[in-house]
Amino acid sequence: MHSELSQKAHEILSKYWGYQQFRPKQEDIIISILEGHDTLALLPTGGGKSICFQVPAMYLEGVCVVISPLIALMKDQVENLKKRNISAYAIFSGMSRREIDITLDHCVYGKVKFLYVSPERVQTDIFQERIKKMKVSMLVIDEAHCISQWGYDFRPSYLQIAEIRKLIPDVPCMALTATATEVVKGDIQDRLLFKADKNVFQISFARANLSYSCFYEENKSQKLLQILKNVQGSAVIYANTRKKVQEIAQLLIQNKVSVDFYHAGLTNEQRNQKQDAWIKNKTRVIVSTNAFGMGIDKPDVRVVIHWDLPSSLEAYYQEAGRAGRDEKKAYAVALYDKNDIEQLQINVLKAYPNIGVIKNVYQMLANYYQLAVGSGAMASFDFDLNDFVKTFNLDATETHFSLKILCDENIIQLSEAYFSPSKILFILNKNDLYAFQIANQNLEPIIQLILRMYGGETLTHFSKISEHAIAQNAQTSVENVIKALEHLEKLRVLIYEKQKNKPQLTFVMPRQQAENLPLDLEKIKARKERDLRKAKSVGHYVQHQNRCRTQLLLEYFGEISYEPCGVCDVCLQKKKEHRLSENYYELYRERILSALEFKSLTIEELLNVINPKTREALIEALQKIIEVGELEYTEENKLKKV
Repeated sequence: MHSELSQKAHEILSKYWGYQQFRPKQEDIIISILEGHDTLALLPTGGGKSICFQVPAMYLEGVCVVISPLIALMKDQVENLKKRNISAYAIFSGMSRREIDITLDHCVYGKVKFLYVSPERVQTDIFQERIKKMKVSMLVIDEAHCISQWGYDFRPSYLQIAEIRKLIPDVPCMALTATATEVVKGDIQDRLLFKADKNVFQISFARANLSYSCFYEENKSQKLLQILKNVQGSAVIYANTRKKVQEIAQLLIQNKVSVDFYHAGLTNEQRNQKQDAWIKNKTRVIVSTNAFGMGIDKPDVRVVIHWDLPSSLEAYYQEAGRAGRDEKKAYAVALYDKNDIEQLQINVLKAYPNIGVIKNVYQMLANYYQLAVGSGAMASFDFDLNDFVKTFNLDATETHFSLKILCDENIIQLSEAYFSPSKILFILNKNDLYAFQIANQNLEPIIQLILRMYGGETLTHFSKISEHAIAQNAQTSVENVIKALEHLEKLRVLIYEKQKNKPQLTFVMPRQQAENLPLDLEKIKARKERDLRKAKSVGHYVQHQNRCRTQLLLEYFGEISYEPCGVCDVCLQKKKEHRLSENYYELYRERILSALEFKSLTIEELLNVINPKTREALIEALQKIIEVGELEYTEENKLKKV
């Protein structure tokens, strides 16, 4: 049976993808799922994850349901499958209920082979009712580390996937990820209700062609330009904020480097244009926040540079791993200074406000909506963060993270709209906008107010706004602000992407006494300690000067290697030192042996006789001469010829 399945898998691979051979572990993973086993596959970024489920899905009867958080990846894979004459669909945000309805009908009654959905869509009644009617061949969970609270990118929406398994109990499940520690591997299998026969397939995290380097730099700009000069070809630079992304791009433009920037604040059209130009090598360098790269397959990236350090080694490994997917020589470089190391810990501490602050935010929510203790279970309300913060004079950052913890603890829920507020982008440049204001005095106050509140960034990319906050500052109604923004859009002054729905805040449980709020303090503390450990691991990795970088990364993911990579900055430095040692041996050997021909000398006495370049140079030469057996120490700790 095993050989039969293997033969069929090879036929499908050849027929639809034109390949004659599988990559390492791919065939094992495919056979495992075809034999009906729940399977966890850990494949490095660019390691061919999609083949692992697409090939068996073509063999099995029915539709393969793929759950993925990456809309760009979904669309890309659906298009690629359609080019191969394979029927595939995706359901993602922005589709109307009618479109979703028709798509699900195709999957129930048509001959659809693949359905891609986001984890949020999986929770909807319409999806759960239809999946019961589908003939599902297999369930695939991409970016499976998102289901583990001990992973680096936990998403509460992933926790609902187990409920889907209960609706299709006899369907095998494949979980895919590029990065997972031992704890996360176990957690993924438990949360996805893997059956007793757990199957884990893992390709080594080592990348023989990828050279890792970490540089402590006070002047990052100078180092960045030096790297781009020394390493020709396509490049990605990661920074933490949109502002920094644009500043770095501007620096490179001034230095005649072909560059563009990318972040989540751009329109879909802008993002697609920038991405396409970079993929086609019309743009050499892309500077981006971590919004860039997920699901983008560009094999010839020669260098990935981290201007800012990511929050975990999982994130670093994934982002750095976008270099050299063509298996040719490539570089992953992290730049850091003392502030970067400190900032890693500060960011974690910000994400976990004091428990007293969290309880106070909850109390203010109860006051905001005038809820009595014991009332309000599953009650939903419109929620405007800016208004809430201003009403109670709260710190916006502390409040945001307090709300996030209250969500994680299932005390409240925030709708998707909370994370997707209204956005605006001025179409007119600075000079034309100034001329427009002079010609339209009635609209000048609202334009000036927006520029004052949200800054010049509104002239270059989409900026999140709050109509409520603008209305308060303008001492007018929200309706008037919306009318003014819509009017400015009609006049082609700006683009106004109005929030689709008002953010909703739902009290999952009846209103509690704030001091007795049922927070799982141990779990919150454990998550905080986990994130601090992850931040510490990043600091340890970049500051380490003695261990091979690849060995450090492998060890973090539970893989032990006794062979240094030979190409990271640490390995190259050791090779250099070894070569120097060899040179010193050749340079000083004759003189040292001549000086010791008739008498024994201490190192200090030899220093005076030989007068070497440095003390260290002489010691390295002596170590080599002793090693080859030409010298030895006397009992008086002097050196003599053997």
